[in-house]
Amino acid sequence: MKIAVVGASGRAGSRIVAELSRRGHTVTAIARNPDKIAKLPNVSAKPGDAHDQAALAALLAGHDAAITTIHFLASDPAKLIGVAKESKVGRYLVVGGAGSLEVAPGVQLVRTPNFPAQYKAEAEKGAAFLDLLRQEKELNWTFLSPSALFVDGERTGKFRLGTDQLLTAADGKSWISFEDYAVAMVDEIERPAHVRQRFTVGY
Repeated sequence: MKIAVVGASGRAGSRIVAELSRRGHTVTAIARNPDKIAKLPNVSAKPGDAHDQAALAALLAGHDAAITTIHFLASDPAKLIGVAKESKVGRYLVVGGAGSLEVAPGVQLVRTPNFPAQYKAEAEKGAAFLDLLRQEKELNWTFLSPSALFVDGERTGKFRLGTDQLLTAADGKSWISFEDYAVAMVDEIERPAHVRQRFTVGY
C-alpha cells in the first residue's frame, strides 16, 4: 500500500515509518525537517507543515492511508481533519493519547487527581480531537491511543488491544513501547478492525 506519515521524524512517527518499510509498503514520510527522517527502503522523505492545509492535502492525495503523529498542542485537529478530507485519502489514522481513555465508567484518565499537570493540556486537546472525529460522517478514521506510558523499547509483537478503557498489566503498570505501538498501527492498516473507532494498545 501507499501510505503517508505526517510527523515522520518523531519518536512514534519514525517507528511507524520503519514498520511500514519493513513490511514492504511505499511510504511518503513527511516532516518539517525531512533530513531527520531515516533512510529506509521504499521511504521517500518530503518537507511538510501541519499548519499548511492546502500543501499538506496535496502531499497526502493519492495515498491509500495517511497517519498523523503530531503533538496535539503543536497542531490544529480541525485543520488535520480538513486535510484528510480534502486529500480524499482512503483512510486517516491518528496517533492518539492515553488521557481520553477511561479508568472507570465515564472517568477519563486526564480527569483523575494524579494525572501529571504538565501533560494535562496536551491530553485534553487529544480528547477534543477524538470528539471531533466521532462527529465525522464521511471520513474513514481510526484513533489509536497508547497506554499511559509511551516509551522507547523493543519490538516484541506481543501486546493486548482494547477499546476505550486504559489497559494495565498484572503489576498495575500501563505501558507500551513505540516499537510495538507501530506494529499495532500497521496491523490495523493491513487488516482494518477499528474503522471509525478509537482503540488502544498495551501490555
